[in-house]
Order: sequence, then C-alpha cells, then structure tokens
Amino acid sequence: MNQTDRVAVVYGSPPGIGGLGHSVSGGISAVAAGGGHELFALGPARPSVPWPLPGGTPSAAWIESPTVVQPWMIGYTWLRWRGGQVASLRDSGIGRWAAGQLERIRPSACYLFTQVALESLRWCHREGIPTVLDNPNGHIRNFQQVLEQESRRWCGRKFHGHPSAAMVDRVEEEYHLATRIRVYSDWGKVSMLRFGVPENKIHVLRQTVNLERFCPPGIRPSTEGPLRVCYVGSLDLRKGFVYLLKAIRAVGANRIQLSIAGATGDRDSARLFARESAGLDLRAAPGDSLPVYQNSELLVVPTLEDGLPFVLVEGLACGLPVIVTSEAGASECVRTGESGWVIPAGDVEALAAALEQALHRRADLWQMGKTARADLERYAGPRQLGMLSDWFYSRASVHS
Repeated sequence: MNQTDRVAVVYGSPPGIGGLGHSVSGGISAVAAGGGHELFALGPARPSVPWPLPGGTPSAAWIESPTVVQPWMIGYTWLRWRGGQVASLRDSGIGRWAAGQLERIRPSACYLFTQVALESLRWCHREGIPTVLDNPNGHIRNFQQVLEQESRRWCGRKFHGHPSAAMVDRVEEEYHLATRIRVYSDWGKVSMLRFGVPENKIHVLRQTVNLERFCPPGIRPSTEGPLRVCYVGSLDLRKGFVYLLKAIRAVGANRIQLSIAGATGDRDSARLFARESAGLDLRAAPGDSLPVYQNSELLVVPTLEDGLPFVLVEGLACGLPVIVTSEAGASECVRTGESGWVIPAGDVEALAAALEQALHRRADLWQMGKTARADLERYAGPRQLGMLSDWFYSRASVHS
C-alpha cells in the first residue's frame, strides 16, 4: 500500500461501549497505528466516551451513519416482539449506507465488522479491494443453534431474537466475500472451520485491554462473609446466566454474594432471570464495571458460545481468578487450578463443583488472580494492536 492510500473501517456498534464496542475501538486503533494512511471510520456513532485504549482517540474522518430503526418502531410496532428482525433491519441499513460511502471515498483497503459488512464487501469484491472481516464470535450458525436450543429448553418457545435466519444468510455471505477473517481465539477458528469456512482465510488475534485502567485493587478485598462473585455482561440465553444462578442455589444461597453488571435484553431472559434469581443474594451494579471487578473475589463467565468474551480479559486484568466454559476462547486463557477453572458449558453440577472449590480455596484466590493478571499481560497488552496492524497492512495478509 502507498503512504497516501485511504483506508476505511466499517462498524455497527459505538466505539468503546460494551464488548463489541471495545472490539470496534481495538480495530480502529490498530488500523490507525499503521500511520501514513487517510483513515475513514464509518458507523453509528462518533466516539462520545473517553477512548478505552491508551493513546487517545485515533485521528480519523468520523462519518456517522443515520438512525435506521427508530425507537418508536421497537416500542409501538410488531418489531418489539422480533428482536432478530430488528437487528437485521438495522445492520442491513447501516451496510447499505456504508457501501454508498465507500463508493464516494474509494478506499484502498477495508477493515469491516461482521453483520454490517455485507454491502461493503460486495462493493470491495467488485472493485478488487482487499478486506479484513472482524468476527468476534464463532460461526454465526453455531451462535443461532445455541440460542434456538436454549430458548426451547428454558422458555418453551421458538427463538425470535438475534440472529434471525436472514442474518445467518447475510453473515455467511460475508464469510464468503471477505479476503481474510480475524477471529479472537482458537475456539473461534475451530467453530468457523466446522461450518466450512476455508482455513486459509482465518487468522487468530486475541482481544486487547487497557491494562492501565483495568488493574487489581490496591488492597485485597475482604474475605469475610459470603464469597463475592461477579457476572459482567448481558443477561441473555447465550451467556449462560441461568446455569450460574442454579449453581449458586445448589451451593447454598447464603454462601455466595453475586454482583451483576449487565441487563436483560429480551422478555424471555428477563422472566427467566426473575424466576431463577429469587431468594439469592444479588447486587445490581449498573454502569461502570470496574468497581464490580475490584470488589469481587471471583469472576464467572458461564457462556455457551463466545469467541473471547471481553469481560474475561477485563476481569483477568483486574486480578480475578475465573470460572469459564470450554465452549469459548476464554478456556484458552485459564490454567485450571492456577488462575481459575474450566468447566463444560451448560453444566450446573460442574459449575457448582467449581464454586465449591473456590470456596474451599478462598485463601488462594488472591494469588490465583495475580497469576491470571501476569498471564494476561503477555498477550492482551498494546503489543496486540501492533500485531493486528501489521497483519492488516502486510501484503500477504491483506491482498489475495
């Protein structure tokens, strides 16, 4: 690439907000780190919060997409019951808008986030423009199958949320058109391969976290009273929160205090949470998750499907030992018995047993958290952004 080339990043989540927003921030920072290129950032919002990674907000032409799905459409039409169709409408709308912007900008390469990338990938394919597709989770079809199974199991109904059948078709075409695909873990790569994505397209690069902001507390939290456990992230069926609630009940509601930083995003999850959390010692912690990590002794990430949960790297950075499942890249970041525990996904008994071990080894948890932090520093610091930038700009990786 020439030093005067234009590069575009297309994204669908506001930078720095939530796990996907942090992925967006990392992708933009990595592309900006290449230097000497005119960077265009195309997405639903300009940065409105402090940039979550060291170095501050990258220099870019920030072009904000229009609002595709109006709030009244969700609150007062049939769409309120069809979250999957809402997501498809929103993402395809952003995708069409972004492709129109690319026609005007004429970039030399594009870094695109899945679900909003299809129309831009079609344009790039016609123009012979190299692309990288950022895919934080596993294959979209696995994502859908997990949610369909969990909806039948816990709610007794057909799943109507995200991803819809239309979204699965959309994302599978993205996989086909992308020159290269970035995933966040070996688990994510295996998931893609299992559904037929060619191996030579896929490259594994883990998440990056701000190690200065997310750090252990200066003083060890008290070990008196119930074990302080935290769950951070959305309370949806894919995240496996119901298994954690049931495991806590099995261990003994009076032995564990659970702090939750997250919200339910659909009616079924909200009802399930209300039913299964009754009588448990819960602390709701809306807003900034950092105090939740720093006031806890243990993080539980009971996800049923995830490339590499951002809450995991945040928690590890804060010096927390973790309980994670084998159906996520999180399991690659934990040394069983040394920095946490890896259990089968969707297994209440296994999760309860891991909680029992944490209770039994409560005096060791602080040192386990130090081990977790030291391990994380080797793969989730600023060096990761440099690796992603080098891979994106290298001729072998960006060009077919």
